[in-house]
Amino acid sequence: MSKERQRRRAEREAARERAAAESARRDARAARRRTRVARVTRFVPRRSGRPGGLLARKRREQNAIVAVAFLLVQVLAWMYFPSWTGRIAVLVLSAFLVPVFITLAFDRRS
Repeated sequence: MSKERQRRRAEREAARERAAAESARRDARAARRRTRVARVTRFVPRRSGRPGGLLARKRREQNAIVAVAFLLVQVLAWMYFPSWTGRIAVLVLSAFLVPVFITLAFDRRS
């Protein structure tokens, strides 16, 4: 009976040592990964994240529409006006008319 108990105890200790070794290996691997990630992210700017609400999403969509419309007008101006004066005039006029377009296209009161 004593030899059987001794054998089971040795098995339990061996299992405990294997588990401890596995845990140490996991901890070492996690530490290496943390240092690797820290080295890489040190040079990467951190994003604070953007709001994910319905109003924020709607606002982003509207801003994207305004930006695309502005760029489209600029591309068309570059294609159809050969002179720099006309292109710059369209740019300045567009810059002044963007707030008017936003006000008329997106009624933010509702």
